[in-house]
Amino acid sequence: MLENIIYSKRFPDKKNRNLLWKTLIKNFLQEFFDTKDVVLDVGCGYGEFINNISCYKKYALDINSDVAKFLNKDVFFLKSFSSKISIKNKIIDKIFISNFFEHITKDEIIKTIQELKRILKPDGKIIILQPNIRFCGKNYWMFFDHITPIDDRALIEAFETLGFKVNLNIEKFLPFTTKNNLPQHPVFLYIYLKLPFLWKIFGAQSLLIFNL
Repeated sequence: MLENIIYSKRFPDKKNRNLLWKTLIKNFLQEFFDTKDVVLDVGCGYGEFINNISCYKKYALDINSDVAKFLNKDVFFLKSFSSKISIKNKIIDKIFISNFFEHITKDEIIKTIQELKRILKPDGKIIILQPNIRFCGKNYWMFFDHITPIDDRALIEAFETLGFKVNLNIEKFLPFTTKNNLPQHPVFLYIYLKLPFLWKIFGAQSLLIFNL
């Protein structure tokens, strides 16, 4: 698949990337997830999030079956489009989505949100890490497979239209890409996470949380 070639070239240093995700989870993201949660990772990629998050049960979804070999044994892999997920109604506590919506069309985004609503528990939450075109500017299009421009306001409108409420919106959180100078080392990322004023300077990805 073309995606395999693109991702292998885009993320050659999987070991360092995994360390960055471990740092991000331990020092920030884990607080949004409980050890009793059933968690779904949409567009799981190499599994850096779902492999490292602490929770009760783990699902990972991707259209690329090759990613399954990177997932830990406690992760249940689903080869599927995000608009048609083979999971029963209302059984997921938390859904995590990172750098995903820019890769699909607006119509697919709407169908995906509807599907996420179907499988999410009434008290569940969706946590989204999303490149924000407001702050990325022209660099948003530096990746061949980015097809839909998205900012936090558009994402909020889409989710609210389909019955969700925005629980948190950090407009400027992480830098746009690890190709940037900041932060590419776990120590630098740790410092960055502890100094929120840096987010307003370098942040180009938004962190949003939605609930029903």
